[in-house]
Amino acid sequence: MSAEYSAAEESDWKYPEPDELVADGFMEVGEHKIYWHEYGNPNGQPVIFIHGGPGGGTTPKHARFFNPRRYRILLFDQRGCGKSTPSVADDRKNGLQNNTTDDLIADIQRLRTEREITGRAHIFGGSWGSTLSLAYAIKHPECVKSLVLRGIFLCRKKDLDFLYQGNAATYSKDPFGDTPPGAFLAFPEAWKAYVELIPEDERGDMVAAYAKLLSSSNAKRATKAAVIWSDWEGATSYLAPKPGEPTGAAFARTFAGIENHYFMSGAFLEKDKKGAWKRDQNYIIENVGKITNGETNESKKLKVYIVQGQFDQVCPRFQADELAVAFRKANKVNLSYVLTTAGHSQTERQTAAALTQIMDGLSAPAAALRSL
Repeated sequence: MSAEYSAAEESDWKYPEPDELVADGFMEVGEHKIYWHEYGNPNGQPVIFIHGGPGGGTTPKHARFFNPRRYRILLFDQRGCGKSTPSVADDRKNGLQNNTTDDLIADIQRLRTEREITGRAHIFGGSWGSTLSLAYAIKHPECVKSLVLRGIFLCRKKDLDFLYQGNAATYSKDPFGDTPPGAFLAFPEAWKAYVELIPEDERGDMVAAYAKLLSSSNAKRATKAAVIWSDWEGATSYLAPKPGEPTGAAFARTFAGIENHYFMSGAFLEKDKKGAWKRDQNYIIENVGKITNGETNESKKLKVYIVQGQFDQVCPRFQADELAVAFRKANKVNLSYVLTTAGHSQTERQTAAALTQIMDGLSAPAAALRSL
């Protein structure tokens, strides 16, 4: 095990990557075909894995957090990414059409029906997956047995500014300026490439500037922007990153294209009085009290677990702290908040261990969890 890298290695995982696929297929929803795949025990407790990004997709490795003898593990690729079609990499216009948070929530409900999942299921999501999991639980609390959330992302303007805006507006005058704060402080080399692609007079809104590039009719220009956008997020995702392969063009076009599509619209969570999507929304915090199983007995309340990397620079800790405070004020759920010595990725060694332990127990005392 290389101590200099923070990602979990093979020996750190409790469960192997599944080598037996229970079932897979495509669910047709209008012009979209949603790919799903299932592992574990067909008669086990259902757990639905909600991937990040948006646009990250799923692989069998994502089933490693769950005991295959205990759980029925359902994964799916959200609209426009992974094996779902049309892919944003190949067909940006149609891949992004009818691709909103409400569409994804409806997909989860339809997939539950098609796979004959009745009653409540465990919902497991990290980063954007935490956003979608929370939005789903707000709309359908009756379908949720537990919420296991990692790297909390509320997708508000201030959350996006921390990662994507930083000091970009004044970078040409002072590349070492430290206000407002942001992930750029920890990753200056990757930040330089990310900022300098954008003309100086467009750096006041980096998400909008990249939206312009990503939708360019010049395929080479759009792909370059997608790769740099994706490289920036990838560089910030680990406490101690291990050098990896260069970002593939197809993945970058999908990942950056879908992320930017959602970020330009405040994750399609709330509209203003004129009917436009609000980039500066606070939907999840304002609606978290709707997440409940209806129980008032403390031991029987819906269990919600937050696992947050102390040094997460993609979805910094203040978002998890705010969510925890909102849950506690609402007093509708039984909350455990776990901090790990880690960055953002779900495969950071301590974060992966915490998530696996939670799924193994789902009733472990909070004190035991915090010891990780």
